[in-house]
Amino acid sequence: MTERKPPAVSFESWVDRQIREAEQRGDFAELPGIGRPLPGLDRPYDEQWWLKEKMRRENISVLPPALALRKEAEDALAAAEAAPTEATARRILTEINKKITSMLLRPPPGPPLGIKPYDVEDVLARRRTAREG
Repeated sequence: MTERKPPAVSFESWVDRQIREAEQRGDFAELPGIGRPLPGLDRPYDEQWWLKEKMRRENISVLPPALALRKEAEDALAAAEAAPTEATARRILTEINKKITSMLLRPPPGPPLGIKPYDVEDVLARRRTAREG
């Protein structure tokens, strides 16, 4: 689509021709999301939707590292409590505890972390109790 519109051709017919030729070449056949509704159509319009989507795709956080880890720790605790097996819950808690300990050993810029590693056995005991009754 690098060619320029000829002066004698109307803009609409020139664009229509470009689209038709691209369809015939199959340029639109392998687009991601083909046949599915556009994501986010049910949400209110946000001027920065593209920026937020890019940040989500690239896993970029605007939170200071300590606050991002707090959120990750909350999510890990919820995931451990909902894990299908105790081994999976133990693995989730062990991984987040490593991150928490690492950040406690080298304080990050920004607000203090304000949390400590989870007591894995205590969390697993509460998980067992919640699942039993």
